[in-house]
Amino acid sequence: MENWRNVVLACVLSLLVLFGWPYVANHFFPPANPPATKIVDGKSVPLPAPGATPAADAPAAIRARAVVLKESPRVAIDTPRLKGSINLKGARIDDLVMVSYRETIAKNAPPVRLLSPGGTVDGYFAAFGFSGDGVAAPSDQTVWQTSDTVLAPGKPVTLSWRNDVGQLFTIKLSVDENYLFTIEQGVANGSANAIAVRPWSLVSRTGHSKDPDSWTIHTGPIGTFNGSTNYSVNFKDLDEGEAPRFNSTGGWLGFGDKYWLTALAPDQSKAFEAGFRRGGTDRYQADFSTAPVVLQPGKAITTKSHFFAGAKEVAVLDAYKKHQGFVNFDRAIDWGWFIWFEKPIFYVLDWLFKLAGNFGVAIILLTCIVRGLMFPIAQKQFASMAAMRAVQPKMKEIQERYKDDKQKMQQELLALYQKEKVNPLAGCLPILLQIPIFYALYKVLMLTIEMRHQPFVAWIKDLSAPDPMTPLNLFGLLDFAPPAFLAIGVLPILLGITMYLQFKLNPAPMDPVQQQVFSIMPWIFMFIMAPFAAGLQLYWTVSNLLTIAQQKWLYSRHPGLIAAEGKA
Repeated sequence: MENWRNVVLACVLSLLVLFGWPYVANHFFPPANPPATKIVDGKSVPLPAPGATPAADAPAAIRARAVVLKESPRVAIDTPRLKGSINLKGARIDDLVMVSYRETIAKNAPPVRLLSPGGTVDGYFAAFGFSGDGVAAPSDQTVWQTSDTVLAPGKPVTLSWRNDVGQLFTIKLSVDENYLFTIEQGVANGSANAIAVRPWSLVSRTGHSKDPDSWTIHTGPIGTFNGSTNYSVNFKDLDEGEAPRFNSTGGWLGFGDKYWLTALAPDQSKAFEAGFRRGGTDRYQADFSTAPVVLQPGKAITTKSHFFAGAKEVAVLDAYKKHQGFVNFDRAIDWGWFIWFEKPIFYVLDWLFKLAGNFGVAIILLTCIVRGLMFPIAQKQFASMAAMRAVQPKMKEIQERYKDDKQKMQQELLALYQKEKVNPLAGCLPILLQIPIFYALYKVLMLTIEMRHQPFVAWIKDLSAPDPMTPLNLFGLLDFAPPAFLAIGVLPILLGITMYLQFKLNPAPMDPVQQQVFSIMPWIFMFIMAPFAAGLQLYWTVSNLLTIAQQKWLYSRHPGLIAAEGKA
């Protein structure tokens, strides 16, 4: 009766974990990217990007992008990484695509669009201007004159506009080979009176980020002020009427998606006032301005700032932090508290990827390195497990003798552990050491664009998305899409099998409840891991296989332990 009650209790606990985990995971550990492919007739077929910007002539568009782009004069943007244009009406960078990245893994997929003119679907742009006292400043309707028709690396463009009283405003734009625009805003006072003028810059976007904002991955408003990166402001705060403002010297602010970023970076040596706000219908703004400067007649002033618009590539962000002095710019990626451990894991994985040419192979090599470094610890774990196997008959005898006196049983067991020099918790150390490595790999696969759309072999075309092949629809042969909760891919199944085999090599717990939990745990983890990135599933499965091989090898070196197990 007691054993039956234990079995029921183990099953109830397992069901609670199985059905309760999705609610916990969605908040603390959101699953992987949406599937990049589905399996049809046993073959991988690319899926459209969920929430991708509709085409200019799509019904969802407020106005066709192609029409809006033709309504005002423009300066073309042509760099190795970016294509687009600058709107001379209002001095806006509002048309930008990233040619290095595609919406999906399909060969004919369009490049990812980051910026789009206001009045179109997903309007998203940066604007630059001036305000002040005694100034007839340009407005969002002002059409600027341009010094050239193309902005490219090494070929800056200057926009200019003069008002009726002789005050000249200029905006000189430069761009590098990656994603950084340099903005030099100038004012020359050709009037007869002194003026007070202040330049400003803003980023405006329509709607929330299409990437979820969670406990482990922040998307939305982001910035660094007074040396500290702020992840606490989100779109919901702005929806509720909050408009946080910050005063800082050095820093930056903007909007971050999982992989993309727009950020304004003022002169890092000067004080500025900045913040976020909501304006109009479903529009959000990040802006900054510097203190007003008084210009006497005949005087001029120029202020310099930067605008980043592109992919959050680790090396690029690190370089801008180092060479441009942007404080904490690498924190545009929400590494969290364990950045000191996660970034080294990323660097090793990225190096292995460049070495092997395949990201799945890189994960396998990383797994081998981790297991190799942990081999001495694993040997100690094995020795502890072997010792525990040897003393199990004595443990069982104590449990039978003192089954009615739990306190006395614990005292005798502790005395036995001391006498035999065994530690029942020693076997947990490798598992505890694996947790930060696994979490770091989770963050790397979830956050870094270097891992986006990276294939492995056969049907696995994106290791940052779940394994798409599931036996529930006969591996795509049936025209049936199982619910996400049940769509268990091949890799999660292999993970469950290898975990089961690994547990079979470990000493069986004396407690019947623990025995039942450990026997069910591999299959629970099979369900838990199904929505996670295939790269994580690959890492865990290979780690299990290496552990099994290691245990088999150690048993072959110490055959006496098998005899001890038999006696136990």
